[in-house]
Amino acid sequence: MYAKIVTGKFDKKIALMANILHRIGVKTSSAEQVYAALTSRNGLAGWWTNNTTGEGNAVGNTIQFRFGAGGFDMKVIELQAPVLVVWEVVDGPEEWQGTKIRFELKPDGEYVIVLFSHLNWQTPNEFMHHCSTKWAIFLMSLKQLVETGEGNPDPYDIKIDNWN
Repeated sequence: MYAKIVTGKFDKKIALMANILHRIGVKTSSAEQVYAALTSRNGLAGWWTNNTTGEGNAVGNTIQFRFGAGGFDMKVIELQAPVLVVWEVVDGPEEWQGTKIRFELKPDGEYVIVLFSHLNWQTPNEFMHHCSTKWAIFLMSLKQLVETGEGNPDPYDIKIDNWN
């Protein structure tokens, strides 16, 4: 994707990054409960992958997430309790490296709205499509974990193809 920038005599093209965006409502009046599921090892292991090491509760920490098909290392780059969590991918598949993952939490009555973003993909390739679907599945696992006490992290998540 490109944007055309008109600068007088010459036009420039600049690359626009592709993003994955999702919104879910978690039925809880406590943004702190959702925030804890995004920043503690036990919380992360309860909805994303049970093979999680490290803690996401301090800026600068690195969290390791491992799946059957590989894994990711995330550096915590921003925390604003209980409303914002931002990670940068520092190791994993080439398409993920340098991307940012952002969870914005917005209390709304009996719900906490989670605005999820996986930002700065170089190209919207087939792997990005796969990851978008998997993020939706795992965000529903986050919702289930907070609402019922039990999520469906890897390896118990819904498998969608041979990439898992």
